[in-house]
Amino acid sequence: MHKRGPTIKAALLQVHSIIGLAFALLLSLIALTGAIMSFEDEIVDHLNAGIKQVAPRAVPALLPDELVSRLKTVPDSGNVAAITLSKDPSFAVHIRFVRDGQGVRPSSVYVDPYDGHVLGVPRGEDFFATVRRLHRWLLIPGDGRGWGRQITGIAALGLIVMLVSGLVLRWPRRAGSMKMWLKPNFGLRGRGLHRSLHAVVGTWVLPIYLVMTLTGLWYSFDWYKDGVIWLLSRPHVVAAKMLPKQHHPAELPGAAQNVGFDRAWSTLQREESGDFVRAQLTLPAGAGTVMRIRSWRKDSTLESMRDEFRIDAVTGQLVSAERYADKTLGEKAIAGVLDIHRGAVLGWPGKLAFMIAAALMPLFAITGVLLYLSRRKLRPSRQRAALGDDAADRTSERQVAAPGDAEGELDGIELRQVH
Repeated sequence: MHKRGPTIKAALLQVHSIIGLAFALLLSLIALTGAIMSFEDEIVDHLNAGIKQVAPRAVPALLPDELVSRLKTVPDSGNVAAITLSKDPSFAVHIRFVRDGQGVRPSSVYVDPYDGHVLGVPRGEDFFATVRRLHRWLLIPGDGRGWGRQITGIAALGLIVMLVSGLVLRWPRRAGSMKMWLKPNFGLRGRGLHRSLHAVVGTWVLPIYLVMTLTGLWYSFDWYKDGVIWLLSRPHVVAAKMLPKQHHPAELPGAAQNVGFDRAWSTLQREESGDFVRAQLTLPAGAGTVMRIRSWRKDSTLESMRDEFRIDAVTGQLVSAERYADKTLGEKAIAGVLDIHRGAVLGWPGKLAFMIAAALMPLFAITGVLLYLSRRKLRPSRQRAALGDDAADRTSERQVAAPGDAEGELDGIELRQVH
């Protein structure tokens, strides 16, 4: 087994290098766009502080249907898809629109809840929407229904293979050498420095990259998503989520515009007993009348900590209720996949750590390519071996592969590869 170790590690190094070279640019693009979106909410809130707030008044706020009706009088306004209302009298109402005939979604608007006049279009929204499409689907036509979704998923699988193989390649032969794992050697130059940065920084971010990839696969592959639901949810929840999906016609101008918000809004207020701070009402995309409503309670600290309802917008009847407080730990993890993916479950320090880790991805692409090129330069040593210089090279190999030194051992593996 001891003799097989170097052979196995040499094979892992080949796999690690090939996958890294194949996905270096793609993973860097995905990671950098993810880093840009890390503090999207805070940035957008800051940019639009002036249009998200209104002066509270003594008169009651308009009902949702009246707000939509007044918005229709505004030139070039689209058909409403969703409306977000707040219990805070100083918060404006956020309205989103359905996609137009070309599949483009118009910019959302904030409106005054007391008179319905438009306060403005949020700045930064279109920019982050484009970055998000690049991050998830690489701007490939079809968005979530196109090939971009599968390509990013394959890249994530490749990253998992690189993380596991990289960990095995770094694993020290002696426990005492663990102390060298977390400290890069800046005294080195050239290839030695590249390896030190590649390996040590990779060790720092490995847990974060594993979390990012394991949660990112949720958005790429249905089989993965269904498996996670089966693993973490109660049987009756699994049965409900595994029901055949209803395929609604694509959003069209005027779709579901005969369905109003007021009845569903009244039902939500009754069900939540007023104990919520914000609610988002989304019209059905097709010809149905069941509206999806998400509400956030006063103690919600994450976007995923929300209750979700299905309410018939015509009759006001409650179709289903999924309350966050009733979920198991596994079901809460499923609801919070996005918050876990971006580190938000750890608060702003977690988001900052995940952002820095994502921004470091190009470092691995650059150092990985440099290490590959340096190995290519070592191949002329084969000619020396043919001339009888094997003994000298083996001596050099023993020198770099000092006992207990994981980095030196990896140097020895690379030297063996070029012979």
